Amino acid sequence: MPTPLDTRDARPPGQRRTLLVTGVAVVAAAMAPAGFSPVRAQARSLQPTPSQTEGPFYPVALPADSDFDLLRNGNASYARGQPAWVEGTVLDTAGKPVSGAVVEIWQCDQAGHYHHPGDGDRADPAFQGFGRVTVDSDGRYRFRTLRPAPYSGRTPHIHVKVRLGRRELLTTQLYVADDPGNERDFLWQRLNAPGRAALTVPFAPDTGGLRARFPIIVQA
Repeated sequence: MPTPLDTRDARPPGQRRTLLVTGVAVVAAAMAPAGFSPVRAQARSLQPTPSQTEGPFYPVALPADSDFDLLRNGNASYARGQPAWVEGTVLDTAGKPVSGAVVEIWQCDQAGHYHHPGDGDRADPAFQGFGRVTVDSDGRYRFRTLRPAPYSGRTPHIHVKVRLGRRELLTTQLYVADDPGNERDFLWQRLNAPGRAALTVPFAPDTGGLRARFPIIVQA
């Protein structure tokens, strides 16, 4: 039997390991700054979604119809191209939903034209071309639109902007995974590997068309 002065531990090895791990955790917690949370520390490692140029065709004046459904402009329905849902969440770098954030998207129609005087205002009037939504309490957003189409010099893409009040948190572009035009696109080529992974997503077959999930991380 160990005496009170005996420094050996007679407990089974498994119990000694448990006590050792527990002791290390207690010491680490004691040395951590006030308010430290391992979960929050891990969440802070989220990397912001890369920004990209706004491009020349952001609307000069917002359309009267600027809701989530770009395939319906007023009473007109757009039937060209491949219908697609584009959806995701807007979170900050701590992994929290950005309450009140507004997501905007704009893109060309299937023929490659924008609703913009710089493009001759040649877009099909049935295609809304621009939409904006406010995220819900979980940071979720969703648009009904079409799989982006190419136009001269550019691979298919959707422009994305995130606002919070008067602040512009992010402007970027969303690309289609495995589209052959990506490798020839000068903006896509400028992205590093993590940037390409963040901005390039599959448009996968789904009920009634395609579906793409695009999570957005901003510094709010």
